[in-house]
Amino acid sequence: MEAIGPRNDDPVVLGLPRGGVPVAFELARGLHAPLDILLVRKIGAPGYPEFAIGAVVDGKNPQRVINEDTLSYCGASLDYFEREAARQLEEIERRRKTYLGNRTPIDLAGRSVILVDDGIATGASVKAGLKGLRQAGAGHVTLAIPVAPRTVIEELKKEVDEIVCLSAPEDLRAVSLHYEDFDQTSDEEVTELLARAGQGDLSKS
Repeated sequence: MEAIGPRNDDPVVLGLPRGGVPVAFELARGLHAPLDILLVRKIGAPGYPEFAIGAVVDGKNPQRVINEDTLSYCGASLDYFEREAARQLEEIERRRKTYLGNRTPIDLAGRSVILVDDGIATGASVKAGLKGLRQAGAGHVTLAIPVAPRTVIEELKKEVDEIVCLSAPEDLRAVSLHYEDFDQTSDEEVTELLARAGQGDLSKS
């Protein structure tokens, strides 16, 4: 796999809320790296909200990821996409303030970025997030996950410079089966971990 950008020694770790944040916190602590979040919201087709025609990805410069094929297939206009994108960006901003208050997103342009989740099932949100990172100008993108299906890993390789995955089974029945403790991460836990990281407290809890 050809690297799109060079890796540097000053990475930013991004967690996908909510479950990805505790994993990202541990990685950021080990690397002594700043921690932020990446929020992704799907844009659904008119009348079929579960059928994704794209997504919006937050950050210092929020990105719009459009699936041109599905946009054309369902007959959605760019005006419709932009209206839905604006609505979802408002929700992203609300959630970011819930987790981080008024803290400004880290500028990712030219940076080495490590995107972290607690596991991948289909990879749809992760893929949109990775495309958004590229559009935001990230210099080197690494995807780090504990577990994901082998087929999904192969599909995501073209979106990143590196993938680190501890377990990639052929048949992933459920991410939870690969954890001893898979209790749902709460908003309060996410907020606490991000606050600790923002204050430079990456010590063990």
